[in-house]
Amino acid sequence: MTESILEVTDVELSFAGVKALGGVSFDIRGHELFAIIGPNGAGKTSIFNVLSGVYRPQVGAVRFGGESILGVAPHRIAERGLARTFQNIELFENLDVVDNLMLGRHHHLGYGWPSAVAWLGKARRAEVANRRRVEEIIDFLEIESYRHLPVGMLPYGVQKRIELGRALAMEPRLLLLDEPVAGMNGEETEDMARFILDIRDELKIPMILVEHDMGLVMDLADRVMAMDFGVPITIGTPHEVQTHPDVVRAYLGTVDDATIADVIEEVSTR
Repeated sequence: MTESILEVTDVELSFAGVKALGGVSFDIRGHELFAIIGPNGAGKTSIFNVLSGVYRPQVGAVRFGGESILGVAPHRIAERGLARTFQNIELFENLDVVDNLMLGRHHHLGYGWPSAVAWLGKARRAEVANRRRVEEIIDFLEIESYRHLPVGMLPYGVQKRIELGRALAMEPRLLLLDEPVAGMNGEETEDMARFILDIRDELKIPMILVEHDMGLVMDLADRVMAMDFGVPITIGTPHEVQTHPDVVRAYLGTVDDATIADVIEEVSTR
């Protein structure tokens, strides 16, 4: 995993003089699963907002696929292949599963409103092709039995899976996962973990994961970046990060007699 699809270099972001990010640098290689951890307010969501074009940092560079995306509109960044899920479910509750997933195909349609209104050959062919792709995602995420139900009627864990499916429908080159198991029970968490691994290993899509479930992070991630107050503490393998004294100090306030289990237990409660 040597080729980098994303390069973030010395990014600094401030709001009214309050620094949200300070000197953030990392890259995403190959089809790795890169996790970002830190207490609330550490800057994790700010990083996602910078990558997706919601925020523009005052200092630094962000290159996606070899091109700068600073100042590029969020929908243009999405068109380049960066997709994102959200901590809070952002689905259309009155639409069924298929229609919600089709929304992720909007920039793959390839026809304008005249063809859509007239329902001409090009529009029909594009609709069939895109619905075929949506059905593949439905099968991949094992939500076949829900395909024609309004998503507002479905269990929370299934809705989180559908939100993941909508991001996959964009055919992303990089996927940002914002707390994908937040609020889930143990069984739902295990299912989501399995799908995340399948996305990495079968679909070969690199991912950036922000998650408070440290057990999940340490089990799944290839590399981890730990942050505190907008500043990276360290980047390394899960084991290296768990045992780093500055990480332990950031979470527990001390390194005396602290163990890996102490760090995981403390972070999991935040």
